[in-house]
Amino acid sequence: MANLTQVTDDNFQAEVLDATGPVLVDFWAPWCGPCRVVHPILEEIDKERDDLKIVSVNVDDNQQTAANFEVLSIPTMIVFKGGQAAKRIVGAMPKKKLEAELDPALAGSNPGRPGTSLAPGSVRRSERRGTRRRSR
Repeated sequence: MANLTQVTDDNFQAEVLDATGPVLVDFWAPWCGPCRVVHPILEEIDKERDDLKIVSVNVDDNQQTAANFEVLSIPTMIVFKGGQAAKRIVGAMPKKKLEAELDPALAGSNPGRPGTSLAPGSVRRSERRGTRRRSR
């Protein structure tokens, strides 16, 4: 997919983990319909935001990086800050919803604050589906 920087297993460290600002990584594959829906949205966001670098990783061609971050479903988008995964978004969604997911992860970057980064594959409790209790 054109226009976003294509990152590979070989340059992931330099392009993402060693980046000075936040980076959103779009894990995708050419055969993935929802990935093709999300990609133009990510291109728009990339043009509109100076505070975020957006890159693409083809999971078919870069299986090691996808495995390292336990990408089991695509599209998966992970925001990296200070070399650490800070937010994981799985699935296609409209632009406004995607921006609503991204904004809290990008606001107030403070790498020293506890709880601002996640280990590969981990999910914050508030991001787990089905964990909310019903009010009675």
